[in-house]
Amino acid sequence: MKPDAIASSYRRWAPVYDVTFGRVTHAGRRRAAEYVSSRKGRALEVGVGTGLVLPLYAPHTDITGIDYSPEMLDKARRKVEEMDLSHVRDLRQMDARALDFPDASFDTVMAAHVLSVVPEPERVVAEMARVCRPGGRIVIVNHFSATKGPMRKLERIIAPLEDQLGWQSDFPISRVLGDPHLREVERDRLPPFGMMTWLVLERLHAS
Repeated sequence: MKPDAIASSYRRWAPVYDVTFGRVTHAGRRRAAEYVSSRKGRALEVGVGTGLVLPLYAPHTDITGIDYSPEMLDKARRKVEEMDLSHVRDLRQMDARALDFPDASFDTVMAAHVLSVVPEPERVVAEMARVCRPGGRIVIVNHFSATKGPMRKLERIIAPLEDQLGWQSDFPISRVLGDPHLREVERDRLPPFGMMTWLVLERLHAS
């Protein structure tokens, strides 16, 4: 997807995101928050959006969030202030393809429903790997395209509308599994109807 199309789409989505797409994807976000909260150290949420996950993290966590959309970030910052979410260290406007953090800055990096809406998802995964310390984990919750059946046909029908919808329906999981610095350690299906995938990758130590 083109950056301009993403920015335009999420300006439209920002006012209603929490009560539409946010509800559909709640199960994956809650699981991601629980996983991040179970780990020690600093965590980065890539594509923090309107801050739907921020209240779900445990109070002891140390969370930094980034997003490309200023409109989404405005809503996230209001959540942090209104709900007194002291575990949120910082929220920044940033392009996920060029994260403004040093190498190995975080123990856990999480992206929920992000990789199918960004341009150059392979670059985003590479940046997530770069800022994750060796031995750390990358948590991904996302819809990936089916390989057959009615869902595969529906995804192909919807695919030409991706700029209007703000996400890619026809998005193969292979696009996030090719980074040589990462190893898959967990994969599972999530509701609704198994449409979403839970994926955990380990950042490998340098050889």
